[in-house]
Amino acid sequence: MNRSLVVAAAQLGPIARHEPRRAVVDRMIVLMTEARERGATLVVFPELALTSFFPRWWMEDPAQIDAWFERSMPSDDTRPLFDCAQRLGVGFHLGYGELTPEGRRFNTAILVGPDGALLGKYRKVHLPGHFDHEPARPFQHLEKRYFEKGDLGFPVVDAFGGRLGICICNDRRWPETWRMLGLKGAELIVLGYNTPAHYPPAPEHDHLQYFHNALSLQAGAYQNGAWAVGVAKAGREEGCDLIGGSLIVAPTGEIVAQAASLGDEVITARVDLDRCSEIRRNIFNFRLHRQPSEYGLLVAED
Repeated sequence: MNRSLVVAAAQLGPIARHEPRRAVVDRMIVLMTEARERGATLVVFPELALTSFFPRWWMEDPAQIDAWFERSMPSDDTRPLFDCAQRLGVGFHLGYGELTPEGRRFNTAILVGPDGALLGKYRKVHLPGHFDHEPARPFQHLEKRYFEKGDLGFPVVDAFGGRLGICICNDRRWPETWRMLGLKGAELIVLGYNTPAHYPPAPEHDHLQYFHNALSLQAGAYQNGAWAVGVAKAGREEGCDLIGGSLIVAPTGEIVAQAASLGDEVITARVDLDRCSEIRRNIFNFRLHRQPSEYGLLVAED
């Protein structure tokens, strides 16, 4: 049985603060159509793909905050993307701000099948940034203020002929994310990110921002024998430079496709899910080599 598929990373360039969602969706439809023309059956969009990265702004009015979130999915604005996917016969991953009926806010990503069915949902666990107003920063990172920690764990779903896992942005920096997904048998891990080129708390790391992005995906993929697709929001967005560099990584840790621009761009790769066994039968054979009895400190409270 051939368990391979073409996966597309659909990078988005900057989204202006007042750019309508429908305009962004129109851009996404163009990328999805190109991806399908290149043979893709799964298209991965970035984190918070429908809007500018709003956690960079301090807001106090709940109505102003809620305006950045989606109350339903699909919504009126996103329905054309779902319709396009069904017409083309492709599935997709979409990151967005989720406002639940109970008024809870999450940084969320969903996996949608070619028939438009919801296959999986993930809510970001590792929220970076800060809670309080820090006006001295050139831009803020208020994810801890605007989102709750995800409450769905690290789900893995059967889809597209394999086992797929989802995480979001900062999750990729934490090895626990990858290992949880790896232990659940994820063969393909998809994620979106909005990563600034400048990191105000430690500007001496600015030159490492893209290196750390690639390092995290390559190490996570290799150490868990999984494919990884990381998709950026890129370019100069409302005065903040985002690193871009979307990439697709093989289970060996090798980069097999990488974006070359800071704008809207599609990259694709054929993903052979059976290649995961190259790693899982050998170096990272969990059943044979792991020693869980020695790892208690990993889950101990601080």
